[in-house]
Amino acid sequence: MLRTTRTRPGRLLAALVAIGATLSACGDGEPDAEPEATEEATEDAGSDSEEPEETEETEDDGAAEADEEVTLSFAHSYGTEHPHHRCGVQAVADKVAEADVGLTIEVFPNSQLGGDADRFTSVMSGDIDVDLQGSSALSATYEPIGLLDVAYAFDGADHIFSFFDSEDSAELRGNFEAETGTKILDIWFFGMRHFTANSPIRTPEDLQGLRMRFPDSPTYLANAEALGADATPVAFEEVYLSLQQGVIDGQENPIPTIAQMNFVEVQDYISLSGHQAGAQLSVIGDAAWERLSTGQQETLEAVFDEVRLENRECIDQAEADLLAEWEETGAIEIVDDVDVEAFRTRAEDYFRERFDGFTLETYETIRASAP
Repeated sequence: MLRTTRTRPGRLLAALVAIGATLSACGDGEPDAEPEATEEATEDAGSDSEEPEETEETEDDGAAEADEEVTLSFAHSYGTEHPHHRCGVQAVADKVAEADVGLTIEVFPNSQLGGDADRFTSVMSGDIDVDLQGSSALSATYEPIGLLDVAYAFDGADHIFSFFDSEDSAELRGNFEAETGTKILDIWFFGMRHFTANSPIRTPEDLQGLRMRFPDSPTYLANAEALGADATPVAFEEVYLSLQQGVIDGQENPIPTIAQMNFVEVQDYISLSGHQAGAQLSVIGDAAWERLSTGQQETLEAVFDEVRLENRECIDQAEADLLAEWEETGAIEIVDDVDVEAFRTRAEDYFRERFDGFTLETYETIRASAP
């Protein structure tokens, strides 16, 4: 049985009536039902003056419940200058604080609470409340969610968002939540992933003989094979040193991440393959979600809705600024004549041949929904 997932328009409307200065003021949740007056109280009253006291008492009880203070930990792997921190996780924390609904988000950047694989395990166990993860890392727990990170499955951010918000994704999201005991709060655009190496990569044949770093997850290793690459799994935190020492020849990541990790210092070329429209999921453990009042839950969902667009704009601006800077300074040579269609055709043929059942059906739905 699928668990209920959010219906974005309805909940967002409810929250927008409620969030205060930032999101139009967030409600406190439904108050307790009014207690029935006892026979003794009715006799003592001698009039209907008792009714206002009952109403006031009920309202006080509801406010006290809504005002209960809750602090949630929110962990991620990015540095404090990365758009996902500045315009994403930290923005969520700031807007929730401004909403003043008794909810505090404590942010832990830079893998302070562990690497990607360890953090999601901690969310499921309740040691971390909220985490920001790529779907490929989450696929180790529920494999089909990795479809959100399959090479050339999505054509860009708009395609990702339209699919995620549609009924077409309801079964995928619901199965993930039921399997993991977590709830997906929202999906953010990570940026298009591109290759870097010490030689240009224009066609799948150019990957032959190169040891390319891909994350050590089933989805990314399948992406590598689909694109024609020889995958060498290396932990994210160790990629720079591995490139510097020649353990690997290249890697693939979105432009802001390439800049954040200083890969331009140890790579000569960035080839704009755009082979993956990266998506990041914010997930909260069921126990943490259930600690929140109705008003706090609606506030959190509405804040994520608002931050999604701001985060995407921040990613887009960072990409444009960095490409302009690299072109001007020559920090890394930009290869913009990649044969994207050759890569896309190879990837689609690969996945259609290997997927089956629900996974294949969902993949076909994603590709059919492309703009």
